Amino acid sequence: MKITSDIKKYIDQSVLCWIATVDKLGIPNVSPKEIFDICNGKIIVANIASPNTVKNIQVNENVCISFVDILVQKGYQLKGKARVVKKSESVFQVYESKLLMMTGGHFPFSTITEISVEHSKPIVSPRYLLYPDTTESQQIESAKNQYRLYH
Repeated sequence: MKITSDIKKYIDQSVLCWIATVDKLGIPNVSPKEIFDICNGKIIVANIASPNTVKNIQVNENVCISFVDILVQKGYQLKGKARVVKKSESVFQVYESKLLMMTGGHFPFSTITEISVEHSKPIVSPRYLLYPDTTESQQIESAKNQYRLYH
């Protein structure tokens, strides 16, 4: 599946993403991630403090990753296959250069999660569904008040 411009928009607008994995016993794990981007049509995520995510991907490649703009309260849930890219792989340097620009070298990582997206589903706040006349600017104002983020 191609990552659309709308999906990219929400990836770019998100401060965190969440990756859901399962271990060999089928027990789920959801972990927030701070350093992520798109490269060569795949989602790439720096594994900074991700021992459970990495271990789980090594036994089950199926993942779900979600991105939400917390003010607009829209985003995407993406499902696909993940793999752990090691420093010994040539693509690691390509991915690393993109992710290092985001970290400024302050967060070391020795592996990168690469996700090939197979399915996507929009995430939309119930407010847009219950009150269809809600505009994004109204939602942003509401979220700023709710989260006490004043101008």
